[in-house]
Amino acid sequence: MKSNESDLTQQQQALVDMWEKHMRAEFVEHNADAALATMSATPHLNHVPVMTGGVGREEIRAFYAERFIPQMPEDAEIELVSRTVGLNSIVDEFIFKCTHSRTMDFFLPGIAPTGRRIEVPHVAIIQFRDGLIESEHIYWDQASVLVQVGLLKDKDLPVAGAETAQKLLDPKRPSNALITR
Repeated sequence: MKSNESDLTQQQQALVDMWEKHMRAEFVEHNADAALATMSATPHLNHVPVMTGGVGREEIRAFYAERFIPQMPEDAEIELVSRTVGLNSIVDEFIFKCTHSRTMDFFLPGIAPTGRRIEVPHVAIIQFRDGLIESEHIYWDQASVLVQVGLLKDKDLPVAGAETAQKLLDPKRPSNALITR
């Protein structure tokens, strides 16, 4: 369900290329400086559910170098579900998958590794200024994460775990399970 890149304008393709360069720096190269090189002079990053990230190049570089990159589990992967590209923005819908094998303060602040598998849908809204990333607002359902790592166990609460990611990837999976339980 990715946008058809052949339908993108040159400007839109440049945004996609910059975003993919940024993601490569974080997840493949593990290089905070390379990630920061894709960002504007006044960027901000907000992982909305847990309010991690930073404002300004110094804060974001420190966050990437000290928290995000070194604390990313080795088996972390992102599965893109859909991408919408505007004139100065990209919206990615994806599944973030990993094993909670190490401290992940950027995602589960203050929680020791549980060794449990996590699969959770995300939405990232990326804004650009002059071809560089100005902001990243990244959303996910933290209750689903807490269920998956075993910290939220009350079966009477209306929350689901990895099923949320599975349903996103396979729309034919049953709906309304929390209503009919």
